[in-house]
Formats: sequence, C-alpha cells, structure tokens
Amino acid sequence: MNIAIIKYNAGNIRSVSFALERLGYKPWITSDHDAIRKADKVIFPGVGEASTTMAFLKKEGLDELIPSLKQPVLGICLGMQLMCSFSEEGNTECLGIFDEPVRKFALQKDADTKHKIPHMGWNNISRVKSPLFDSTLEEQFVYFVHSYYVPTGPDTAAETNYIHPFSAALQKDNFFATQFHPEKSGKVGEKILRNFLMI
Repeated sequence: MNIAIIKYNAGNIRSVSFALERLGYKPWITSDHDAIRKADKVIFPGVGEASTTMAFLKKEGLDELIPSLKQPVLGICLGMQLMCSFSEEGNTECLGIFDEPVRKFALQKDADTKHKIPHMGWNNISRVKSPLFDSTLEEQFVYFVHSYYVPTGPDTAAETNYIHPFSAALQKDNFFATQFHPEKSGKVGEKILRNFLMI
C-alpha cells in the first residue's frame, strides 16, 4: 500500500511515520503533488500554529491540492483544524473541507480549577461513527494536546467532553480527521490507524 504523509512546516510527522511502521507499512513523507495524488492513502498530520501553516500550504499549492484529493485522507490535530473553514487562531481562513469553525477553549468561570488550557492528556471518545471506529472503541481513551477545538456538528464522527462537548473526530466523504493523536494513543490509536488504512 502506498501511503503519503504530507510534508510541510509542522511537527509530529516523524511520530506518525513511526506509528505506521510499527503496523508494518513504509509511508512516504513528501510534498510532491504527483506522489500525493497517486497515493492509496494520505495522512495530513500537524502540530503548530494555524495562520503560519496555512501561509506555507498556500505557498506550496497544497491548499488547492488537499481538498481535491479523491482517496481516503486523514487529518490529525492541527491537520484536522486546517481542514475546517476558519480558525480563531490567527483569524485564519482554512481549507474548507469541513464547514466548521475552530474555536479557542475558554474556561467557563474563574472558579474552574479542574480544567487547564491547553487540553493535554487522555480523554474518552463517545458517540463514535464512521469507518474509523467500531463499537469496541466507544468510551476508549485517546491522547489530546490542543488549545483550539471544533464544535460538534453534522460532520462529527466522535465526541469528547472537556469543558464542554467538542468534535474528537470528523468525517465527510473521503476526508477523515481526529483532534487527538492516534500515533500517541497506544493500542486504541493503532486500531484507529489500521481502520483508516483498511478503508
């Protein structure tokens, strides 16, 4: 199977590659448009800041390439947020694959001492749907690191509650995305990555 990991100015690409190698695959890390188009599966990971990353994607023409892809595409963390319509981080116009905004977490009241921003650590996912998940993944725990979130909406494929409910995963047509890091989520994350590769 030919798996392309989109190379751009965001961190975490190597850890995604290592996770796929543990599953027995050898992905390509590339920004070459032809190689990405020809791949069987495409992964769009990311750790970074939305506005500078979108500027880089535009410079490389990836802002037009990614939404045009026809094979299964998986966005991870910042990758998921950039697949949405708009991010409050840097007031950034994003790729518009999902017609959802990206909002900044805010504590509901000054007395809230049990929550911290960024949301960092293990939380369970619920109301799972889409081929990324199966019933055994309902209420399983996955690893998050983020200060911005996507509200629940028509494309929500899994939810998590931290301060309030938000989209832990999205799906629309051939586009899939997770706010959490499957490559850092142990056996549960491995199963989610394997499910994606079997789509």
